[in-house]
Amino acid sequence: MKPLENNLERLVKEAGYLVILYIVLIGSFFVFGFSVRAEAKTTRIKDIVDIEGVRDNMLIGYGLVVGLNGTGDSLNNSPFTQQSLIAMLERLGVNIRGENLNTGNVAAVMVTATLPPFTNQGARIDVNVSAMGDASSLQGGTLLVTPLKGADGAVYAIGQGTITIGGFAAAGDAQTVTQNTPTTGRIAEGAIVEREIEFDLNKQSTVRLALRNPDFTTARRISRAINGFMGSDISMAENSASVKVNLTRDYKGTLVDLITDIEQLPVQPDQLARIVIDENSGVIVIGANVRINNVAIAQGSLTIKVTETPQVSQPSPFSETGETVVVPRTELEVNRGDDVRLAELDTGVSLQDLVTGLNKLGVGPRDIITILHAIKAAGALQAEIQTM
Repeated sequence: MKPLENNLERLVKEAGYLVILYIVLIGSFFVFGFSVRAEAKTTRIKDIVDIEGVRDNMLIGYGLVVGLNGTGDSLNNSPFTQQSLIAMLERLGVNIRGENLNTGNVAAVMVTATLPPFTNQGARIDVNVSAMGDASSLQGGTLLVTPLKGADGAVYAIGQGTITIGGFAAAGDAQTVTQNTPTTGRIAEGAIVEREIEFDLNKQSTVRLALRNPDFTTARRISRAINGFMGSDISMAENSASVKVNLTRDYKGTLVDLITDIEQLPVQPDQLARIVIDENSGVIVIGANVRINNVAIAQGSLTIKVTETPQVSQPSPFSETGETVVVPRTELEVNRGDDVRLAELDTGVSLQDLVTGLNKLGVGPRDIITILHAIKAAGALQAEIQTM
């Protein structure tokens, strides 16, 4: 009996180990699942704020594009192209005042670029080129030396290079084909930075974080996350759009090190209950926090279809008194939407319930826009409607 009892005891112990292992695995699965779900609701601070002083700068310039295959500006509709061409040639020592010029291979353009923060002198940036006159295409063109100025009038970069466009235009005697917009183009690394924008971030004793979507709740959560990470109250939410962070003496590092540490902190941003509507394209974006009170909705439309099918009435053969006339024939069809049903939406429904209720009506985006405005006017929509 001893060997049998020992085997039973060994089997019970192994079964107990398996149960414990199973419980541990299940617990780990739930913990992992909850952690992933919690992590999915948060985002890094760097993705929802901008650092005050760390910003792009817009540059603009006026230039000429040459080398076009007869697709440039015409002399009658774009006289400034000829004037710019004459001025440029005079600077190069060529005097053509009073001469007739053909500007078919030349186009006047506006050149724009974005100067990133802390860009060093000699670095290259991309530029965009857009035709100003009646040029039909910039394909194959080359931008001549163009100074790019900032809002203060100072030159910060010089642009030049071959233009790359994302479309084309072709024309014949009876047909034309145009794809995308051939009058705009881009030059990758087409400008060289000539002047730096001086801003020493490490000399600052404080930094302000500007929220891209201002919200009081999100600003306070950012401040609390920073204070919890640093172990002291070094930040404060000034308002819904900015959080102030101080560089304390206890922190071993520069302001750049501080920004690097805090911008990785996870924060759960809050958002307003908002519906964004684009009337032109019919696009509707409904936020997750949108709620409505109990309301019943019915949508009907009156459609009148008129079809004209005129017929020709001719007299009998060899008739002397009859004449040929056009007899009108009109077919009128009226659809009053009598089969429309009434849909009811309960109080506090979620976004999915709202979409499901609207889909039950079988309406399109245009009608949904009207319905949302009507629900808002009835006081049943607990959300802000923003029309673009």
